[in-house]
Amino acid sequence: MAPPNHKPARGTRARSIARKLAMQALYQWQLTSQSSQEIKKQFLESDDSAGVDREHFEELIDGCIDQNASIVAALAPYLDRPLEQLDPVESAILLVGMYELQRRLDIPYRVVINEAVDLCKRFGATDAHKYVNAVLDRAAREIRAAER
Repeated sequence: MAPPNHKPARGTRARSIARKLAMQALYQWQLTSQSSQEIKKQFLESDDSAGVDREHFEELIDGCIDQNASIVAALAPYLDRPLEQLDPVESAILLVGMYELQRRLDIPYRVVINEAVDLCKRFGATDAHKYVNAVLDRAAREIRAAER
């Protein structure tokens, strides 16, 4: 438990950790169908959560799980096959990326795409980052047209 005077983690590093944990949590959710509460508790109590932006992590998990059907539908036009046919790692990364593109307009689309590509390079299959980049870039052209 954090000390009472501990400030919540914020900033780019804290959000990067939140995205990484969210991707891992969503991967687990896809395989186990655990509740978002169980998954959030497990990941926030792990040693990997040091320095995480807890608010952002919780928002990503709640948003991606609660709004899963609409996020999957929003991704569909940019995919060459159903999301369920993708590797669960890439699928989780795309869920986080699409959620942020659609609902976190305060985060520049380039940051969303770069973070997704970085995660995919670390955890995804060889060259999967190219696919994730292409999908999110096409989505950003429409969703964030004004920002481009």
